[in-house]
Amino acid sequence: MMRNRIICSREALENFQIVTINGKVIFEDKDRVVRIARAYSQVVKSAIKPLFDGKSIDELTKEFYDVLPNYVYLETALKQARTITDGLLDREDEKGKIIHARIRRFWFGSRGNKSDKGNRNIKFHVLEDHVLIKVKDPWGKWVFGKAYFGKEYLPLLKELEDLASKKEEGYGAVVSFKDYPMIHLQIPLWLYLKHFSSPKPNGYGLIAGFDLNSDRLNVVVINKESRVVTTKTWWYSEVVSHGFLKDKAKALRLNALSESLNFLSRIGVDYVVFEDLFLVKKRKFTRSKSGNRKVSRFAKKQLLVHGVIKGLRLGFNVILVNPKGTTNSEDHDKVMREKGFDRHTASAYLIALKGLGMLNDIK
Repeated sequence: MMRNRIICSREALENFQIVTINGKVIFEDKDRVVRIARAYSQVVKSAIKPLFDGKSIDELTKEFYDVLPNYVYLETALKQARTITDGLLDREDEKGKIIHARIRRFWFGSRGNKSDKGNRNIKFHVLEDHVLIKVKDPWGKWVFGKAYFGKEYLPLLKELEDLASKKEEGYGAVVSFKDYPMIHLQIPLWLYLKHFSSPKPNGYGLIAGFDLNSDRLNVVVINKESRVVTTKTWWYSEVVSHGFLKDKAKALRLNALSESLNFLSRIGVDYVVFEDLFLVKKRKFTRSKSGNRKVSRFAKKQLLVHGVIKGLRLGFNVILVNPKGTTNSEDHDKVMREKGFDRHTASAYLIALKGLGMLNDIK
């Protein structure tokens, strides 16, 4: 049997190459680091309209070099602007109008590269209880700081530092300033799983389908003969109420997902199946203001990424299936009618069936 593997489309696989770990950082000269962030943010904001108008990243690199005179910072900022632009093009409301961007974050990033010994602009060195950080100032010398991650991350970072010094791995890095300076290091997924995976006992070949929603999580477990073994729902209805804190809502959803995966591990599930949301290009908005609030505030792809990585850590094989037909289709209506499932449970069942179909196709 396959172990600890992800089965999905090529488009989806690109989104599961890294895991980000976060640490608080204290810089010796914070003002110089803030200057980098101001220039970086200015580039991101200023590049969105030209990108909409069809300008290329190469053209904008020359145009904005005076604002941020560092090629790697500039390239990373422009790719971030491109991602925002693509997201806006995909998010049309019911009248066909583009939803405008409001960029409130204050940060800067530098993409990783093996040939730069990990990263050209943001370096780290692991010590006994903290991590030394140095950041390249485009207008001057390096800026030094101390970062504090959990101690459990230090062996992982030490191995990444060794790999980077040998030009065997790169790592992306972001510095942000929401409440205080933070550094976010992008770790290769294989290395993260090497340090944080838990051994899972062999199960019974059961398959669990997940239907992720803004107010609940539905799971249906089937066996290899397509028979339903169990169904279960984790509720967090309060998170969609007006004024509910976004961070608290995120925590409740992630907690429900973690609880569900732990439950499935105990009952002998070997495969967990999610919809491949990276095949869905547009968010669907409705005439309902409350419904649109749920759509806009519910980071479903973020929840999916968490579920996939958590599933791999716990030793599951993870399958992502095409979501077409799992919500509105004749098959969906038939499942609701014949099995007496509500629409979300019916979706989870169809997702599980699609996962079983993919397994049968590759055997």
